[in-house]
Amino acid sequence: MLNIHNLSISFQGEYLFEDITFKLGNGDRVGLIGKNGAGKSTMLKILAKELEPDSGQIAADKTLKIGFLKQDIDFVFGRTVLEESYQAFTEIKALEAKMEDINTQLAERTDYESEAYNQLMIDLNEIQHQYEILGGYNYQGETEKILQGLGFKREDFDKLTDTFSGGWRMRIELAKLLLQSNDILLLDEPTNHLDIESIIWLEGFLKNYFGAVAIVSHDKMFLDNVTNRTIEISLGRIYDYPKPYSRYLVLREEIRIQQLASQKNQQKQIEQTEKLIEKFRAKASKATMAQSLIKKLDKIDRIEVDENDNSVMTLNFPVSIIPGKVVVETNGISKSYGSKKVLSGIDLMIERDIKTAFVGQNGQGKSTLAKILVGDIQYDGELKLGHNVQIGYFAQNQAEYLDGSKTVLDTMIDAANETNRSKVRDILGSFLFRGEEVEKYVRVLSGGERNRLALAKLMLQPFNVLIMDEPTNHLDIKSKNVLKEALQRFEGTLILVSHDRDFLQGLTSTVYEFKDEKIKEYLGDIDYYLEQRKVENLREVEKRTVVKEIPKEKNKQTYESQKKLKSLNNKLSNAESKINQIEKEIKEIDVELATNYDAVVSDEKFFDNYQKKKDELELLMQKWEDIQIEIDDLED
Repeated sequence: MLNIHNLSISFQGEYLFEDITFKLGNGDRVGLIGKNGAGKSTMLKILAKELEPDSGQIAADKTLKIGFLKQDIDFVFGRTVLEESYQAFTEIKALEAKMEDINTQLAERTDYESEAYNQLMIDLNEIQHQYEILGGYNYQGETEKILQGLGFKREDFDKLTDTFSGGWRMRIELAKLLLQSNDILLLDEPTNHLDIESIIWLEGFLKNYFGAVAIVSHDKMFLDNVTNRTIEISLGRIYDYPKPYSRYLVLREEIRIQQLASQKNQQKQIEQTEKLIEKFRAKASKATMAQSLIKKLDKIDRIEVDENDNSVMTLNFPVSIIPGKVVVETNGISKSYGSKKVLSGIDLMIERDIKTAFVGQNGQGKSTLAKILVGDIQYDGELKLGHNVQIGYFAQNQAEYLDGSKTVLDTMIDAANETNRSKVRDILGSFLFRGEEVEKYVRVLSGGERNRLALAKLMLQPFNVLIMDEPTNHLDIKSKNVLKEALQRFEGTLILVSHDRDFLQGLTSTVYEFKDEKIKEYLGDIDYYLEQRKVENLREVEKRTVVKEIPKEKNKQTYESQKKLKSLNNKLSNAESKINQIEKEIKEIDVELATNYDAVVSDEKFFDNYQKKKDELELLMQKWEDIQIEIDDLED
């Protein structure tokens, strides 16, 4: 499907990667991993033909369709959610415009017997046929289905995209890609702006995707659930194995251990051979033997051990001054966005040096309360900050506050003051911005590099209370670990909004769950909280589905119902997968029929096979409908 051969690209004289070769084929779901700045996003841009490599070739079919979800997107203002989503169907929308134009002409003309009128009728018929082949009569329903899967409600469909945050706009962009029937999907950090329910939905969608998918992500669970292959970019080369992320890490370490053992054994043999050469050189009778051994040594293919890129940022959060015992206290805090109430009557007291986690579904007010505490938004109620409290704040969309037209160095210098301006280069160096990298413009940085710059900028201000909203978004796994260790060492007060259980483990001692406009305190770490909630992970907590309590006498019946419901959902999923496949096959036949009619119909069995596929599709659609009715009856 897509062949990449000897691909190389360099920036400022240094190769990001060199002579990389691999293939992408149907069914490949590749996790593209590596540290921030290794070249993952650059690789996606090259595959999407948005960036030219220095050398190498990319071979693909002319008809290959590639969809690319970038970290940064441009939106046209003034469109509703549905209108923006319909931009995925450029061919269909163009045909709609043509049909509307012809229908207008037919309504206005009265020369019914003329050749021109007859030609309009013929044109309309052809356009309608093409419209049907492209799915023109189904695309609106499919669009609504995808939008709902990504978390939109029906009442959101007619709202302007201008009114949504960057995260929700990213979901619309993702919906457009999923609607386009691309052969290859290139997804750069697709889960950063999704809640758990939407992530689970996206996992299911990608598992059944007929084409190839390449995903840049630092979400380990997402990669493990979706991918069947891992390509790591490290120190300018790639490591490519047919395993999901976690299994790849184990396999690569096993291979590295084998390489080390083989290299050690080879080195022993080389040393023994070198000793013999030195010994034989001293004797004229053994000179021929010595020359033979030298040639043998020259021919040895030296075993190399895969290098690990262990460079990580250095991070410490110093406490400015010691604050009073109570750092934050709220009484009756409430907040609404229009008619939607997010927080209602929140009473909260956080004491000095306590590390606290805010958890819960998206939209339940975690980020809202964080913004209230730092004075970013207005609210109802009372907020008191303690004596000598100095707050450092890392916003969820922190990178959006950076000016793309400035260099990394200028960004830091402009944020510094007289006392710390001389330390700017040292701080940047500890965040892996060294040498000429400080002259890079912010707009060319990857998402992870921008996050690192935002963290570096945070170091220029004094604070003793640190509020961080999803700080691990875009950070590679090694950087996440460095950040976690720094926060564990931090001697001040920490408030952390996150849905990453691995990151929260062993980091906080108090958890506040946000739900139904209220908060509930759990005096323990994240594992204690999950134990109290009787769930295994934060995914279960953050699902929007509410499980109702069942009377004891109905337990057996409910168990059987749930068992049957699970079976029906599996059948429904299988039916949908088969329907998608047959629809794709019929669409391909229709296109072949439209473009190469004579060759196709020369096969006597063509129309019989064509009809069989349509009959099979009709039966599957009926089966799907019957299963869906059964599911609806069970759920009511």
